[in-house]
Amino acid sequence: MIPEVPELPTQVTPPVVVLAPASVLGVDDAEVIALPVFPGVPPTTNQADEDAADGEKPVPLLGPGAEAVADALGLDLLGVLEAERATGAVGEVVRVPVPGGSTAQPALRRVLLVGMGDGSPTAARRAAATLARVTRDGGPVATTLAAAVDDEGLQAVTVGLVLASFAFTWRSGAAPFAPPPKVVLAECAAERQPALDRALALADAGWTARFLATVPSNLKNPAWLAAQAEAVAEAAGLDCEVWDEHRLAAEGFGGIIGVGQGSATPPRMIRLDYAPPGATRRTPTVVLVGKGITFDSGGLSIKPGEGMVAMKRDMTGGAVVLATMAALEAVGCPVKVVGLIAAAENAVGGASMRPGDVLSHYGGRTTEVTNTDAEGRLVMADALAYAVEKIRPAAMLDVATLTGAMKLALGLRTGGFFASDDALADLVQGAAASAGEPLWRMPLGDTYVDKLRSTVADADNAGGGPGAITAALFLQPFTGGLPWAHLDIASVGDSPSENHEWTTGPTGWGARTLLTWLGSDDPLAGVGA
Repeated sequence: MIPEVPELPTQVTPPVVVLAPASVLGVDDAEVIALPVFPGVPPTTNQADEDAADGEKPVPLLGPGAEAVADALGLDLLGVLEAERATGAVGEVVRVPVPGGSTAQPALRRVLLVGMGDGSPTAARRAAATLARVTRDGGPVATTLAAAVDDEGLQAVTVGLVLASFAFTWRSGAAPFAPPPKVVLAECAAERQPALDRALALADAGWTARFLATVPSNLKNPAWLAAQAEAVAEAAGLDCEVWDEHRLAAEGFGGIIGVGQGSATPPRMIRLDYAPPGATRRTPTVVLVGKGITFDSGGLSIKPGEGMVAMKRDMTGGAVVLATMAALEAVGCPVKVVGLIAAAENAVGGASMRPGDVLSHYGGRTTEVTNTDAEGRLVMADALAYAVEKIRPAAMLDVATLTGAMKLALGLRTGGFFASDDALADLVQGAAASAGEPLWRMPLGDTYVDKLRSTVADADNAGGGPGAITAALFLQPFTGGLPWAHLDIASVGDSPSENHEWTTGPTGWGARTLLTWLGSDDPLAGVGA
């Protein structure tokens, strides 16, 4: 019997981020004013005094709005920085109490001087994430961090503010914290609104992917994930189609059926379609495939107990695809995009697939299952084969928390990826760097293909080490020779601690990368050439 579905409590919502051309002093309800601080230069700057300046401590530079705030509140902000030995380094925060507020801003209680480092987008995103953390459980914030940087920096500030505010709760009482209800980006002209809109789309996608990956699996199953996709499609104006277990079986999706057959909650495949305004039959299509394993016990090749604890997030790839599809219009994606999410629960039961079973995938290719814990590749293989036959896109990209081997190779702060097309690899890697989700390209050679040989089927699903490479090689025959990238984000699927914009737990890694890539002027430049 399937247990009753629990009800998710009301969740924390991100801060509302808005632009304002006026000064931070014009935000009447601000409880906090946050001003940027940059590393400065030694106070002695002429050539004759160069020797005297040697070893002198640089004087930090205050950014926009500081002079007006100092004058209005009667504060010596440079003196405060000097007394606190501030340097302007990223993440450094100096707190200046304003206990009585001011006539114009009676709610004001603090001025925060926030280190911006070199002012790069990465530094700006990290500085804003620090600001988000130190203003939790407080009132509205007015800041000139975005006024101190260009539009790329404004986007980074917004992403940092929003994503460092993420929390998930299933407590009987209040959430662990509340983000500030509103953050006003002061001294930013209205002309910068498009940059903010794009930034909010990226941040919201990251938040959504993180939320979906964090939902516990006693609520989250393939049918629940399909329902989330249907709701997203309705809100975003996407076409949505869902395959249930009967249709999957009838149409030959043997990998998805095989993985999901041991669970009380049957599998699903989800298709979402986006077309840009003015699209025609000649507009190229990109296919995104997401691994949607809503819980991974390992199946009969069962994981150790500690290895299962984080497996509610084994559908991060599917969450990333879903969140990306929802935001394509907001970032102005110029190509058609089809998102496919192969969703199943890899459970232990009397009907579970066994080591030694042979599965027939969509399109007819067969796999001998020698390890039921190598299940993600089985469901994604079906989706990739379907995309090749039914869509024939200009490029395909899949994203999955696929192999522990990637974590061993790259640690916990860099994702890995493979690509069959150099132009596609460059586009994806460049987007990842810009988005703050770094990816390292791994080799996709044929050195280890023999490890995938089976005596009874077309391939063995568990070819052994090097595990990330053999997993990618397993998937490659299902891509039909089309330009293809495979993102293995198992290394970054969870953040072990709060770190810049990352909060502890599932990360939703990849949504910002995909939207940065697909929201570029030409996401397929040079691909397939």
